[in-house]
Amino acid sequence: MQGYPDGRLDALAAAPFRTAVVDLARDGGSSYFRADEIGALKASGKRVLAYFEIGSIEEFRPDFAAIRTEALLLNEWQSWPGEHFVRYWEPRWWELAVRPRLDRALGAGFDGIYLDTPLAYEEIDLALVPAADRAELARRMVDLIVRISGYVKRANPAFAVYPQNSPELRQYSGYVGAIDGIGVEELFFRATDEPCTADFCAENLAATRKLKEAGKTVLAVDYATRAENVSEACRRYREEGFEGYVTVRALDTIAAPCD
Repeated sequence: MQGYPDGRLDALAAAPFRTAVVDLARDGGSSYFRADEIGALKASGKRVLAYFEIGSIEEFRPDFAAIRTEALLLNEWQSWPGEHFVRYWEPRWWELAVRPRLDRALGAGFDGIYLDTPLAYEEIDLALVPAADRAELARRMVDLIVRISGYVKRANPAFAVYPQNSPELRQYSGYVGAIDGIGVEELFFRATDEPCTADFCAENLAATRKLKEAGKTVLAVDYATRAENVSEACRRYREEGFEGYVTVRALDTIAAPCD
């Protein structure tokens, strides 16, 4: 996701994985990966997904200034200083942020998209959106994901759509049919090496299993460095039938694949 040696994808191409998730922008900046670079990564036998956020925006992104000018920003995410949740249901968010990113991903030849921060619906300060409750914000997030899916699949029916986290959105009409799979973090280990034992861990796993039963691919990511925890996470992936990867929270290194 970041720290590409010399800004290149060669190390990813050489890595023994089936799927690579790459930021749409090179190290998150204003330089975007070219079609020939993505093509070379795909030629190594990988499915390549473009990462970007749909419910928030970081201050270092090149489109941040325009988003701020349009009064689309909401509260800052306390867990990630410098990142702000947005009015993702507003037409200007689609026009200024989402659609341009989709067009870049399609134009660069990615195989699909990996959409972060659907969880914005849970984190937005409700005092800033007095006309909406959590259920309404969840519905609006699902509507955005459905719109994204329709847009990219009209351009390329094989283009894959993977939201990250919030598997509970499966309860909303249209969501399951709009996605090809889901990325889920911290099903078994939270950052870092902390077993995921809270109630929400079991709830996330149950909802993720339902999506797997519906035929969706699960890309699971856990954060662990201790050998016994890495081994345990990999074992759970095999049991669940998930495609899994155990790594560090910074996402700036290539970890070994599960055996």
